[in-house]
Amino acid sequence: MRETNTVTIVCGTRPELIKLAPLVEHFGSACTMIYTGQHYDRSMYSLIRRDVPEPGGFHELRLGGLRRGGQLGRAVAAVDEVLAAERPGAVIVQGDTTSALAGALAANACDVPLVHVEAGLRSYDRAMPEEHNRVLIDHLADLCCAPTSLNRHNLLAEGIADARIVVTGNTVVEALAHALPSADEESAALSGFGLTGDRYVLATIHRPENVDDADNLETILRELGRLPLPVVLPLHPRTAQRIAAFGLSGLLHGLRVIEPQPYRTFLALAHGSAVIVSDSGGIQEEVSVLKRPVVVVRRTTERPEIEGTFGTLVPPGPLVGAAVLPWLEDVSGHRAALREIASPYGTGSPSELIASAVRAMLAPVGEPVAAGI
Repeated sequence: MRETNTVTIVCGTRPELIKLAPLVEHFGSACTMIYTGQHYDRSMYSLIRRDVPEPGGFHELRLGGLRRGGQLGRAVAAVDEVLAAERPGAVIVQGDTTSALAGALAANACDVPLVHVEAGLRSYDRAMPEEHNRVLIDHLADLCCAPTSLNRHNLLAEGIADARIVVTGNTVVEALAHALPSADEESAALSGFGLTGDRYVLATIHRPENVDDADNLETILRELGRLPLPVVLPLHPRTAQRIAAFGLSGLLHGLRVIEPQPYRTFLALAHGSAVIVSDSGGIQEEVSVLKRPVVVVRRTTERPEIEGTFGTLVPPGPLVGAAVLPWLEDVSGHRAALREIASPYGTGSPSELIASAVRAMLAPVGEPVAAGI
C-alpha cells in the first residue's frame, strides 16, 4: 500500500540537489531522498552533501564512475528496490540527468505517480543525451511542473494533456535567493582569490560537445586565454580529465584555475564577474536572478528565454571570444540595464506551487489532502 503522505526525491548531481533543496525543506520529514551518486568525484560529492539540507531519510547508491548505459540500468534496479519497500505517494525528479530518468523509469515500474520538476524544456538537439532524457521523463510523468509558459507550450505540442501540466516557475530562484552571499561575504570571497569586482571573467565548461572533442576544447581554452581580463575557471573533474588526456594542460597556464566551489562561493564569483562564459543550463537561469550576462557556449539551448537579454548563444569555436568582448565594453552599464529585466523563471516560491500541485494530484476526489505534505 502506498504511503500517500510521503514523497521520494531521486537525484544524483549537484545542480539537481541545489534546485530541489527548497522542496526538501518544504516537505521536511515527509520527504526521503535517493541519491544515485552520478557525480562520482569525491571532492564534488562533499560539496553536494554540504549544499543540501537533510531530508527525512537518505539512501545513497554510489553508482558513479560507470558508463551511461550501465549507470542507468543499475540505478533503475536500485531505485526500484527502494521504492518497492517504501511505497511513497509520489516520486519527484528534476531536470534531465541519467538519475532523473532512472527515477522516472523506476517509479513507472512500481506504479508510483511521477512528478517532473523542470518539465517541458527542449533544445531539439538529438545529439544531446539530456534531450532524450527530458522527453522520456515528461511523457512518463503524471505531473509536469513547467518553469515557463514556453515550456508548457512545448508539452502541449507533444500531446501531453493540459491537466498534467502546471506552470510553476523554477525553484532555482528560491535556491539562489537563500544561498546568495552578502556584499561583505562576496567581497571577502573575491579578495581570497585576488579578484576585483567587474574585472574578471568566470568560466565553466563541462558538456560533452565541448570537452569530449579535442578541437573544440582546445579552441575554447585558447579563446578564454586571449580575453583582456583574468579568466577564473573552476575546473570540473570531467573537463580536467579531458584536458590531461588531450595534452592541453599548457593552455591552463593563462587562466586562473580553481577547484569547484561551494554554491555560495560560486554565486559570489558569478555575481562579481563582468561576464560568465558557460555551457551550464543552470547558470543560464541563475544569471537572470543575479542580473549578470552569460555567453552560452553550445550549439543549441533548451533555455531560449534569456537569449537577447541575459544571454548570448555561440557555438564552440573561434567566435567565443568575439561574443564576450561586447559585454566588457561597459560593464556597469550592462549591469544597470540587466537589473531592469525580470527573470523569466518567476519570483516568490515555485516550490510552494509545486507542492500544492503534488497535494492536489494525490488527494482523493472529495477528500482533503493528507497531512504531512
